[in-house]
Amino acid sequence: MVTREQEALAAAVAKAERPSWRSIWSALADVPDPEIPVLSVLDLGVVRGAEWDPVEPEVLVVRVTPTYSGCPATEVIIETVRQALADIGVRNARIETMLSPPWSSSWLSAHAQRRLSEYGIAPPGSATIGAPVTIDVRGLAPLRNRSLVPCPRCGSTRTELVAPFGSTACKAQYRCADCLEPFDFFKPI
Repeated sequence: MVTREQEALAAAVAKAERPSWRSIWSALADVPDPEIPVLSVLDLGVVRGAEWDPVEPEVLVVRVTPTYSGCPATEVIIETVRQALADIGVRNARIETMLSPPWSSSWLSAHAQRRLSEYGIAPPGSATIGAPVTIDVRGLAPLRNRSLVPCPRCGSTRTELVAPFGSTACKAQYRCADCLEPFDFFKPI
């Protein structure tokens, strides 16, 4: 049987050995996204929160939301987060995947938007609505973009959609008519 005093002592010892919140957030800020390594999981807004479990005070609970429910990088992110926390002394981390609310590109930080562009990926906030799509007499719309997506390399808006999926499912493939470079566009979700 465990007495209240023993529980209190165990909780105090566990709390005293905890890394600081500053070191926890710093460790998470150093975890790169496996598909876009210039962004951290914090930049992407994938990490939704962290707290010490009130029932098991030695367990740090970190909640993550993948960019989409079938994202193949989710398991890599979870293991990399777990390792980053272990490296700073968090011995017990529980990583919980949250699918609701679903991830939104609006969760990208301003820093992430800049880094995407510098990396050669047009960020989701860069697109503006272009001319409406013309429907032909059969009621079919041609596969073309309705958004003006500026080229992250030269800034031109003379770009065209090449494929609705780019290097990953969360990106579309575009091509610039001015510099002739292909580039990914991080789709707004």
